[in-house]
Amino acid sequence: MTPAPARLSGTRLDRRRFLEGSATVGAALALAPLARPAAAAVPAAAPPLWARSTAEVAKLIAAGTVSSVDAVKACLARIDAVNGKLNAVVAECRERALAEAAAADALRAAGTSLGPLHGVPFTVKDSFDTAGLVSTGGTLGRKAFVPGRDATVVARVRAAGAILLGKTNTPEFTLGGGGKGTINLVYGLTRNPYNLNYQPSGSAGGAGAIVAAGGAYFDIGSDYGGSIRGPAYANGIAGLKPTLGRVPRTGHIVGYGGPFDSFQETGPLARKVEDLALLMPLLCGPDDADATMAPVPWGDPAAVDLKRLRIAYYTSNGIVDPTAEVQALVLQCVGYFSKLGCKVKADRPPKMKELAAARQAFNGADGRAFMRRLLKKHGTQQASPGLRLDGEVLPSSEFTRLSEVIDGIRAEQLAWLESYDLIICPASQRAPIPLDYVQPGGEAARSGSNYTSQYNTTGWPAGVVRAGTSKLDPGLPLGIQIVGQPWRDDVVLAAMAHVERQTGGWIAPNL
Repeated sequence: MTPAPARLSGTRLDRRRFLEGSATVGAALALAPLARPAAAAVPAAAPPLWARSTAEVAKLIAAGTVSSVDAVKACLARIDAVNGKLNAVVAECRERALAEAAAADALRAAGTSLGPLHGVPFTVKDSFDTAGLVSTGGTLGRKAFVPGRDATVVARVRAAGAILLGKTNTPEFTLGGGGKGTINLVYGLTRNPYNLNYQPSGSAGGAGAIVAAGGAYFDIGSDYGGSIRGPAYANGIAGLKPTLGRVPRTGHIVGYGGPFDSFQETGPLARKVEDLALLMPLLCGPDDADATMAPVPWGDPAAVDLKRLRIAYYTSNGIVDPTAEVQALVLQCVGYFSKLGCKVKADRPPKMKELAAARQAFNGADGRAFMRRLLKKHGTQQASPGLRLDGEVLPSSEFTRLSEVIDGIRAEQLAWLESYDLIICPASQRAPIPLDYVQPGGEAARSGSNYTSQYNTTGWPAGVVRAGTSKLDPGLPLGIQIVGQPWRDDVVLAAMAHVERQTGGWIAPNL
């Protein structure tokens, strides 16, 4: 029988005090979802176990109403039913998961709890190390690589009682999709559960697809330019890119450090916003490895007074206009807050076009030497076709100038944000895209149309929640993006939950 996993060695005891002192979260928040609509007079039939939220399943397991073995088997059965169509889960640890579930049930029967996620099954993006389970990061050089320890985020949710089922597909190094969504030379292409001819986005496309389809209660992704929020949008679920410095990147194939360090965060994807609120206090806090992390206390989303929020909104970033239905959805969601009495104003951060251009130039300023180092480090001889290895090497004077331009605009935008608590805006310029979609205007247009990377460059917390269904691309989900001030991830989640209550959020795909 597999023993219960332990926390990563070297993690300070300060982390326990950090979590215990962070508002009113922890186990109580884990089992108490954000406010729900009033129950209907005639209760609807209970959804199948695989369709429940993470928070609900955690509560059922804690009460003994459902066993962990039941939950693991329900997810595995769902993976068997849908994964042949999706190719979302690319590596599994079934026997270990069932053994850990049986151990969790025995502990619960004895009155012992492993934590807020006791016995809850999950998957994780293949870019994170998982002890004893192959972790490729989508690159051929790691096709058979099995780490000896878990990435920090994996270790933390396992220490809280969660049970790993397997890994979800991602482009090479999370960056090699080449406009084709989630695809690599190791495992191939992942498809959207709402329409198999469409992309699930990337780079957490496998995560988004299997969570939406009910094969896992939650997943953990990384976000370098929208890699959590894009899949949350395309697969009709909820995802959060936390404030830069919240969640360690230790054990991720593109780790911390270096000139591009500040663009990437890690965070959760789940079917309901209440699940993100459950997961975040477990994931955040320093790990004594990722030097960018800060011990900022976590706030309670349930304590946010929505009526007092000051909200800026925009329907276009001024670079590429979204479709009419995307813009209408933003206005619809702004209306939910206007009805509460919030102060709302049409406005957007200054110099968004200039920031996008500076970051695009900065990304390639080393001639993609960063990418070639990754290939060499992991022994990959053949790179995915979508992995960009081109680029002009700029002189160091231009490299440092671009750094100064980016930091200057960041500061200007941060000063602008002092007038607002939230931004409501598009998460994409259109509905999810077909597998064979070609962006008009090529790479430059794709960069300019990206509504998510703006908030990787600033490091502000940003989430996406489903808010509707496309009429232009029937049956495909639509969502909106909600952005907050640095370290106010709790406000972002509270606002996402409000939108979810008004719109219903996730809808099971017809697979």
